[in-house]
Amino acid sequence: MSSTVSPLAPKNVPDMPVIAGIRLATAEAGIRYKNRTDVLLAVMDKGTAVAGVFTKSKCPSAPVEWCRAKLKGGKARALVVNSGNANAFTGKTGRASTALTAKIAAKAVGCSESEIFLASTGVIGEPLDATKFDGVLGRLAETAEAGDYLAAAKAIMTTDTFPKVATATVKLGRAKVTINGMAKGAGMIAPDMATMLSFIFTDAPIAPAALQALLKAGVEDTFNAVTIDGDTSTSDTLLAFATGAAAAHGAPKISRASDPRLKAFVKAFNQVLANLAEQVARDGEGARKLVEITVEGAKTKASARKIAMSIANSPLVKTAIAGEDANWGRVVMAVGKAGEPADRDKLSISFNGIRVAKSGARDPSYDEAQVSEAMKAPEIAIKVSLGLGKGRDRVMTCDLTKEYVAINGDYRS
Repeated sequence: MSSTVSPLAPKNVPDMPVIAGIRLATAEAGIRYKNRTDVLLAVMDKGTAVAGVFTKSKCPSAPVEWCRAKLKGGKARALVVNSGNANAFTGKTGRASTALTAKIAAKAVGCSESEIFLASTGVIGEPLDATKFDGVLGRLAETAEAGDYLAAAKAIMTTDTFPKVATATVKLGRAKVTINGMAKGAGMIAPDMATMLSFIFTDAPIAPAALQALLKAGVEDTFNAVTIDGDTSTSDTLLAFATGAAAAHGAPKISRASDPRLKAFVKAFNQVLANLAEQVARDGEGARKLVEITVEGAKTKASARKIAMSIANSPLVKTAIAGEDANWGRVVMAVGKAGEPADRDKLSISFNGIRVAKSGARDPSYDEAQVSEAMKAPEIAIKVSLGLGKGRDRVMTCDLTKEYVAINGDYRS
């Protein structure tokens, strides 16, 4: 966790409302860090529905495997998250650690181990000593309160420079329902189902299957449209919990994701996901520029996504942005290598609304001084027009600075 906050951090942190049926507590378990909270316990009321999406990495962490197996039950009573150790690539020891953590948590909360969900973030390949949770989780279960999401978000940080939270309130039937979310992530970010760790809580009465469908759909244009360095984590986990407490105030019970009464809720739910995903991009390790890449005129949306990601993950594009250089030639390179349909002579490119290339060549009105001034802005918008069809997509990334190398060069030290 850095002591220097990213210059791209949001200027205002929202007040996070209480959600009925959710209680939170944090503690120092001494997993890796000293003198900082590193474990979060979220306790849910009985009947809370759960949904999740996870990394597609072929080397998933032990907690990811645990959650995938328990998700089939559709119900949750507690979430345990630790920072400092990812419990990934830890073999039988890692699986034993998750089982012991779940056993300790289940005893503390008073529920079945199948209702315990786990997530870990930090160093890969080092055994996680789950005995450090013994006593800690019991104390947290007793002191958990319906409240401090900011403290919870801080407890799960690793190289993050600021805690990431978002909230939305919307009507569902006659009731007002709340959606709160938190996330962590700054490096090893190229989500392939979720970001490194993110957790969404709501009091809406939504059945597990419907919640799962909403989450799977919502992640595609939010977390899966963000990249920092092109590296998909072994620990990517996004879990959503719905307590159903709003049913007592007139919210209808939802069993299908296609229910028309969900329209406003889905919009708000996706806004929370998008907000958290952008905060991850804003906190990219060493980032000084937030970069939005829009590709239009592609054959399909999927093709536009691949081209946008090719640009976003290019070290040459990202270092040019860090150097405030409108080097559109590097964007051309990234478009060309994506392996998707493209016509050089129809290609147009702009930086922050200034067109620098048109019809496969430098724009006739190109003004180096004007573009150079635009590149000094903290937020850079790159737009690529292919002129081939109606496919369009947008992804978020950041620049690549010397600080990224410094952070990752001594991450385990």
